[in-house]
Amino acid sequence: MKIYGDTNSGNCLKVKWVCDKLALPYHWVEIDTRKGETRTPQFLKMNGAGQVPTVELDDGRTLAQSNAIIRYLARDSALIPRDAFAAAKMDEWLFWEQYSHEPYIAVCRFQLVYLGKDAADLDPEKVKRGYAALERMEQHLSGSRFFAGEGASLADLSLLAYTRVAHEGGFDLGRFAAVRRWIGEAEAYLGLPSAR
Repeated sequence: MKIYGDTNSGNCLKVKWVCDKLALPYHWVEIDTRKGETRTPQFLKMNGAGQVPTVELDDGRTLAQSNAIIRYLARDSALIPRDAFAAAKMDEWLFWEQYSHEPYIAVCRFQLVYLGKDAADLDPEKVKRGYAALERMEQHLSGSRFFAGEGASLADLSLLAYTRVAHEGGFDLGRFAAVRRWIGEAEAYLGLPSAR
């Protein structure tokens, strides 16, 4: 299996983390999105949306969208709760991550780290919505160790990708004690060094 990804992207790292956790063999193909490498005819043939991550399976089939990829790779593993309702709650968080978390926290990080913007120049609405996402996570994690089921699931891996580096996007995690506790536990579960 080949994973076409950018190691600066949390969405791509999700796929790597799932493969590493489940000991799935893969070959990482580094793609520089800022150099237009997702816009070549060869890449667009694999993924017409021109986005990473994209996975090419051993039989030549391709799959895109980080949460769809990790859902496929982790099938029949402990990363997906066996209980149908808990699995649906996991999916609920996966959809929420892409719609209500990543567009704000990841975008602010991209603008500060990769575009070199000053924090004062960030869109105030994106900052507000990023903090709203962190508040929702804090509220949930104040009463639960993980996001779905009894142990860590794909919801935790997915949300970890950009939450652990939210400070790079100008977000102050100091007031989110439950989120900080969860980040540490999720990083340890995956064998990752601390991002803080």
